[in-house]
Amino acid sequence: MGLTTAKSTTEKRLPIRGANPVELLGANDTNLKLIENHLEVSLYVRGDELIVRGEESKLLLVENIIMEMMAVLSRKKFIDKDDVLIIIRLAQSGQSSLGEVGLDSVVLFTRSDVIKPRTPGQERYFAATLEHDMVFGLGPAGTGKTYMAVAFAISALKNREVKKIILTRPAVEAGERLGFLPGDLREKVDPYLAPLYDALFDMMPHDKVHLLMEQRIIEIIPLAYMRGRTLDNAFIILDEAQNTTPMQMKMFLTRMGVNSKIIITGDPSQIDLPKNDESGLLQAERILRGVEGIAFIDFDESDIVRHKLLRRILKAYDESNNHKADS
Repeated sequence: MGLTTAKSTTEKRLPIRGANPVELLGANDTNLKLIENHLEVSLYVRGDELIVRGEESKLLLVENIIMEMMAVLSRKKFIDKDDVLIIIRLAQSGQSSLGEVGLDSVVLFTRSDVIKPRTPGQERYFAATLEHDMVFGLGPAGTGKTYMAVAFAISALKNREVKKIILTRPAVEAGERLGFLPGDLREKVDPYLAPLYDALFDMMPHDKVHLLMEQRIIEIIPLAYMRGRTLDNAFIILDEAQNTTPMQMKMFLTRMGVNSKIIITGDPSQIDLPKNDESGLLQAERILRGVEGIAFIDFDESDIVRHKLLRRILKAYDESNNHKADS
């Protein structure tokens, strides 16, 4: 394949027995060519061995990259160009993305980063999603409830565990309803769904997101448009669920079809429904907490991963509310 420079070269043989050669090497050896081009080495496959030729200083780096690629394949059964590029980048920067412990916590490789749990709450969230088909993530803003849920969904799609992703939110916030907003349906809906778009675009190239949306492999829709659908082989996320009514929540939960996963996220302290309306999220928590097969993950201020000031702001508001309650 690739050519090395005139500098002294050496050779190393790496066993790849047990790996899926098509997935490991890539179509037309695409994955190997990526390594060759980035590290200026030559790679050859001989039976169940991979022969690496290049400067001695590069060989250990290549070995680490191949071992991490095999580790990803052993867990996720699939690896693509973006995964390989991020593994190369991490290896070149001296970071170990995996290892036995690290591999288990990797949710998704993106073009520039590895998404993995960063707090105890996020770790529980990830574990619950692997073990349960329905998970509620409850807690304050900034804890990564929505962002991590979208990462879980993209990972499931990439690993061919599901065939589509459905992202939805109730379009009732801060006292505004769609009928009173200007513009056509898309103009009315997009402001409410912007956080879901932001998460997708942060994890995938824009053109790929748009292509998957055109193919209806990814759908981002208001909750009202979920009525009457049964969703099989899908990863479904309901965001801002504290603003659902009990009827909307029950409607949403009963959309679940065969081989589907559902994540419901919400902040019980940020309910924007009319004062006398019960939150569907709070009702669902009361009815479903403890039901076998459903997990509830409670986040708190210690799980906040946004700007450090956010934790202080939320603490100040809580203290103010507690002071008023005691008055």
